[in-house]
Amino acid sequence: MIHFIITYRISDTGIGMSPEFLEHIFDEFSQEEAGARTQYKDTGLGMAITKRYVTLMGGSISVESQKGAGSTFTVELSMELIDADAVKTQEQPVNQAELTGVRILLAEDNDLNAEIAMIQLKEVGIRVTRAIDGEEAVRLFADNPPGTFDLILMDIMMPRKNGYEATAAIRALAGRPDGRTIPIIAMTANAFAEDIQSSLDAGMNAHLAKPIVRDEVIQTISRNLNR
Repeated sequence: MIHFIITYRISDTGIGMSPEFLEHIFDEFSQEEAGARTQYKDTGLGMAITKRYVTLMGGSISVESQKGAGSTFTVELSMELIDADAVKTQEQPVNQAELTGVRILLAEDNDLNAEIAMIQLKEVGIRVTRAIDGEEAVRLFADNPPGTFDLILMDIMMPRKNGYEATAAIRALAGRPDGRTIPIIAMTANAFAEDIQSSLDAGMNAHLAKPIVRDEVIQTISRNLNR
């Protein structure tokens, strides 16, 4: 098997960045100019998300920049050249059109994780409503009429109500029989067998380990939709 490194280098002639800011460019909500978020209509999560994706692929990203002289971004990814006959047949991907218009309630307190999940879901036409914690997830579900959401993605470790507590509250909502039937999928960094069992015992339908992988998320959503 042959291993090799692929390097991508992208340069611009923009406003550039100071050496001090470069140390924090991959931090969440990081923007150099105080008014940048208003001027550029950005959240300050773009580079943090980019680094997360590159890291998930086993690569690295670096930046060189100078004020007034532009920036150069370098991404290096380790690849393997393998025999095509050795590639295993993969599960048939879900037809993305089947998920267009699906409505999901996403309960996630971490802004970066939520932004990544929402980008991935919207790419396949899924409509996402975010709750910032378990308590808001319960309120959003209860305050909307039956049928508003097709499925809930529920983080486990959240303030006010964790994922287990929020799931129990939704399942027990008086006058809302849909609370007992709506698919709820756990999302957690804990991926041991006992963690999966805890999710199922709490009334959830499935379990996704973080960091989430888009194809796995899409397949899990498709398998659990009440259709």
